[in-house]
Amino acid sequence: MNHPSCPHLDLRSRQVLRTLITRHIETGDAVGSQTLAKQAQLEVSSATIRNILADLEELGLLSAPHTSSGRVPTPKGYRFYVDALLQVSPVSAAERLEVARTLGESGTTSQRLGCASDLLSSLSQFAGVVSLPKRDRMAFKHVEFVGLEPTRVLAVVVFADNSVQNRVIDLPVPIQPDELVEISNFLNQELAGRSLAELRRRMLRELRQAQDELQNLMTDSIRLAESALDPIAEDMLVSGQNRLLGTPGLTDMTRLRELFDAFNSKREILQLLERTEQAEGVQIFIGEECGAQPLNNVSVISAPYCDADGQVLGVLGVIGPQRMDYSRIVPVVQTTAAVLGESLAGHATSRP
Repeated sequence: MNHPSCPHLDLRSRQVLRTLITRHIETGDAVGSQTLAKQAQLEVSSATIRNILADLEELGLLSAPHTSSGRVPTPKGYRFYVDALLQVSPVSAAERLEVARTLGESGTTSQRLGCASDLLSSLSQFAGVVSLPKRDRMAFKHVEFVGLEPTRVLAVVVFADNSVQNRVIDLPVPIQPDELVEISNFLNQELAGRSLAELRRRMLRELRQAQDELQNLMTDSIRLAESALDPIAEDMLVSGQNRLLGTPGLTDMTRLRELFDAFNSKREILQLLERTEQAEGVQIFIGEECGAQPLNNVSVISAPYCDADGQVLGVLGVIGPQRMDYSRIVPVVQTTAAVLGESLAGHATSRP
């Protein structure tokens, strides 16, 4: 989780805050002292509860709407809740079976990623997002070059999961078709099975240093390999953003337009997901912690999904209002990330 440091609260204050936030998530209403006196399971008066609420408000964990005598959580209150008070239970057997069945029955890698995004939206009733696998971390399997024009070549790169990336390369000088075949055979023999990142770090450097009778082949191979294996901009899949329309806490039309613009441009959301890649486990970003104006009114729960060797391929998550059921959605995100990684690993090893 994010931000492990929390204000010091005694057990009684923690119980009041946990009860208030749980109640507010369930109902969306401001929670008053009388309700808390009944539900917090503390043998104290409403007056004592009011004093605790005043202290929590002074700490910035709660606020009092003008139209109510009750309190609602602030973003800082939600942060304390997820860091110090959240009690997470595993997903139900039925939900895990649904995730495993859906991702296991999907065909291609793209279909599995799309299903993961749809599942996150369906199970959370908010927006589900999945960043596409980092190609430079995936094992390279095969490359083929097809001449289009004397100085234009189509590179067809196949990865270990049998996904394909096509790229047109402009050459400074023409290369003959038989030379393209020779280069393809050479690169497949020398580079197959390595990740693109490893190829750029090691193999291309070694090829540059090679000095033998294949010098011309080496030069052309380096040129084509660098162009064919250069990373492309990452992208992401989004499902269910329309579920956010009319969601309590997300009714400001100006902010909603900014949020939907962020879904369309993807840039701010991808930057946020990249922060999850550099951390371990589920990450929760609340309001301004997301680091982008369009996301200031939402929460994002995200987790990386990994290959069989534990290398991060991408990130998935749920985007919804700050008033969401973190105790239920956190394990949904965690389980979906784990099952997606297992599914992709099994998909890669089961295919010829």
